[in-house]
Amino acid sequence: MSEKKIVILYVDDEENNLISFKANFRMKYQVLTAISGDDALKIMEGKVIDIIITDQRMPNMTGVEFLEKVLEKFPEPMRILLTGYADMSAVIDAVNKGKIFHYLTKPWNEEELDMTIKRAYDVYLERKEIEVMNQKLATSNDQLEFLLRQKLLS
Repeated sequence: MSEKKIVILYVDDEENNLISFKANFRMKYQVLTAISGDDALKIMEGKVIDIIITDQRMPNMTGVEFLEKVLEKFPEPMRILLTGYADMSAVIDAVNKGKIFHYLTKPWNEEELDMTIKRAYDVYLERKEIEVMNQKLATSNDQLEFLLRQKLLS
């Protein structure tokens, strides 16, 4: 059985960056790309995304603004912010508003980005596992409460 490929959505308003990212990572990951935050949100409507990587400086909607919108509808994917500028206010906004997992500078280093993706996916899987365990606990709790009520009624 082959291992499921991590689904990454890369968002950048520069087409060359989209092409470069896809060329570097398409063999390892399932890579989807979007030229804007709006395009990315449309893609997310029809596809489960594990990790989002977005540029900060984009027209119409910054990376942080995009991640804020993502959080409203899709809180599960891990979020990574890229910026080509030493823009600390964007980073602080990203951490506080976009709840990012990690921040990297552009141009990105392939090895560093790859390691960040792997770490983000490990955290993503841990969160999914905790979610499943919590659901099982809730079900067991409901069953125990039902049995207790039955016993009290008899």
